[in-house]
Amino acid sequence: MPSDKIDIDYVAKLARLDLSEEEKQTFTAQLGDILGYVDKLSDVDVSGVEPMAHAFPLENVLDEDEPREPLTVVEALRNAPAQRDNQIVVPKVVEDA
Repeated sequence: MPSDKIDIDYVAKLARLDLSEEEKQTFTAQLGDILGYVDKLSDVDVSGVEPMAHAFPLENVLDEDEPREPLTVVEALRNAPAQRDNQIVVPKVVEDA
């Protein structure tokens, strides 16, 4: 895909990025290179390859689900960057209409 067809302003808006003109040129070229590489994948002959959901077999590596004592509020919040009223405080990501 030619990089002149990439709407870098739209992509930056989706990613919530404020890019300078120099960054826009750089990222447009890089994104064009990436999309060109992905386009090359359509040339690969996969006629003898069986479709699969994962490249490697999946194995359940989780511990057995056994009941135990729950975490206290203090333990649950000990790594939270900010907390208020026993809840984790996060930045607002939804804009008001």
